[in-house]
Amino acid sequence: MAQAAAVAESPPRTRHGTPPPPKRPRRGTGTHPRRLPYLLIAPAALLMLGFIAYPVLSVFWTALQHANPTKPWRNGFAGLDNFTEIFSGDPLFWGTLTFSLKWVVVEVGLQLLFGLALALIVNQTFAGRALARALVFSPWAVSGVLTSAIWVLLYNSQTGISRYLADAGIGEYGTSWLSDTGTVFPAVVVADLWRGVPFFAILILADLQSVSKDLYEAAEVDGASRFRQFFHITLPHLKDAIILSTLLRAVWEFNNVDLLYTLTGGGPAGETTTLPLYIANTSVDAHNFGYASALTTVAFVILLFCSLVYLRLSKFGGGDK
Repeated sequence: MAQAAAVAESPPRTRHGTPPPPKRPRRGTGTHPRRLPYLLIAPAALLMLGFIAYPVLSVFWTALQHANPTKPWRNGFAGLDNFTEIFSGDPLFWGTLTFSLKWVVVEVGLQLLFGLALALIVNQTFAGRALARALVFSPWAVSGVLTSAIWVLLYNSQTGISRYLADAGIGEYGTSWLSDTGTVFPAVVVADLWRGVPFFAILILADLQSVSKDLYEAAEVDGASRFRQFFHITLPHLKDAIILSTLLRAVWEFNNVDLLYTLTGGGPAGETTTLPLYIANTSVDAHNFGYASALTTVAFVILLFCSLVYLRLSKFGGGDK
């Protein structure tokens, strides 16, 4: 009986005693397993494509048009006339582009420096570390409009910081830092630093948590100082996080409109007008949508080219930590 049961349970074999090859699944009308993930994300991908691709393509098309509701008799296909005017007949374009580059370099550099310092501090073990981390990260949770409103009140010449400094004998009463060409740039830089530094601190701290403590212990055993540990262990490990965060923040700072528009409106005398703010004024105030779309296209090409060059030179994701 046992032998009969064993024979019944054994898999069928061929004449030569080898088991038959596994049967291939029949091709039916069902979905192939490899295609299933793509089908699942297809609805979201189509929605994203519609909400992203259509506006981008419409901007490119409008850039080739004369589109100004206040001057309908001029509307129509313009070809490359808008782009010709940008590079040859618009003195404001080069000035705003230069200030945009200055704004990005100063803001991203200072935010990275202070964000790295804060991340290293709150990564240490000390009493009240959770509260310190919450205070460091809290400005990033504040919206851009609310941030602008806070700093408008702080820079108010009657009730803001300048009045209390004047009470202490520093400066004069009625001083408006946002109206003086000599102080407006440092003032807006400080306001944007308050909100931008936590972004770097969050990303860098998250990457610091993954650094093995054994590396620092081995370095201490070998006699490496804190300075050498920072440059030979910490910074190489943070390379990709720093590259990614600086690239993202550079794009965001280049497109920064809400803070500068609320604090200065691009003034005084156009001292704080970035290229995106110039685009906003051209489209919203002047209603010249064709020319504003051409400016947007130029800004898009500049950002795309700089991003590709930056990733290429920095070798993002290509080095070991």
